[in-house]
Amino acid sequence: MRLTTFTDYSLRVLMFVATAPEGRATIAEIARSFGISEHHLVKVVHALGKAGLLENTRGRGGGLRLAVPAAAIRVGQLVRATEGGAVLAECFERDSSTCNIVRVCRLKNVLAEAVDVFYKTLDHYTIADLVSNRTKLAAILHFHSAPA
Repeated sequence: MRLTTFTDYSLRVLMFVATAPEGRATIAEIARSFGISEHHLVKVVHALGKAGLLENTRGRGGGLRLAVPAAAIRVGQLVRATEGGAVLAECFERDSSTCNIVRVCRLKNVLAEAVDVFYKTLDHYTIADLVSNRTKLAAILHFHSAPA
């Protein structure tokens, strides 16, 4: 299973903000730190805001902040929200599957079990767990945060 870029960026944004000095960051800082497009991050930040995970304050002293504690953001919950339903194979598409063995095939059950274990593992971790080495992460992520 491969996570989409959107999910990857969502996790990175939350980790960046969770390790940010004073708990605040900007899209420009995040983009610069990870070397990714601000345009893509705007979409990610908007979605995280709609999900109630980020607050965006405009103006001087503004920026992005976590809307809930990092310990309250479960990685599995975030991945489910950003990935949608797991579709590992055509047989998961109930309405459009053209596989002629789908009714008797056991592969779908095996894959469904694997996805379930994947999410159960992710559910054990929070954003706080991912940034428990905050000092080391902040030294890397926020080193270039100040405008050049």
